Amino acid sequence: MKATRLVFSGSGGQGVITAAILLGEAAVIHEGINAVQSQSYGAAARGGATRSDIILADDTIDFPVVTEANIVVCLTQEAYTSFAPEIRPGGLLLIDSRYVATTRKVDARQIELPMYETVLREIGKPIVFNICVLGALIGIAGLVRPESVRAAIKGRVGPDFIEMNLKAFQLGLDLGRPFRR
Repeated sequence: MKATRLVFSGSGGQGVITAAILLGEAAVIHEGINAVQSQSYGAAARGGATRSDIILADDTIDFPVVTEANIVVCLTQEAYTSFAPEIRPGGLLLIDSRYVATTRKVDARQIELPMYETVLREIGKPIVFNICVLGALIGIAGLVRPESVRAAIKGRVGPDFIEMNLKAFQLGLDLGRPFRR
């Protein structure tokens, strides 16, 4: 794999950073892919703008900050406004249809999925929204094997929440797979 640069963005409390960490762990620990992950927060930990950059590559990663992302995930309108322009031509822009209205043209594939609504309907707790988003991303882009993300979830999530997280991940996979090329 050549380097894939991703930006996960949303607001504090949505689990944007956790999703990026899980992707990085799945890549490094379970697939032997190099990864770096960095994060930034807005003024407030909860509710402020949040961004996590992750780079996946077979080769050495020389610079840990994403510029011209291959993939941008936006979970709020503010994140979309701020970070959608950072997508490189031909990239992938993944958004949640409840929280984001596409208002600009980007030279990228834009996919809007009802991830939040699906989690609420099928699980009833929005706390695993981020894991559904990660599943949708894996379903669409196939960056790592789903088994690797499941193993990362099992290694990071408390035992009482593993099944709920695995279910959310599967919901996301099912939402994303029809968009895979």
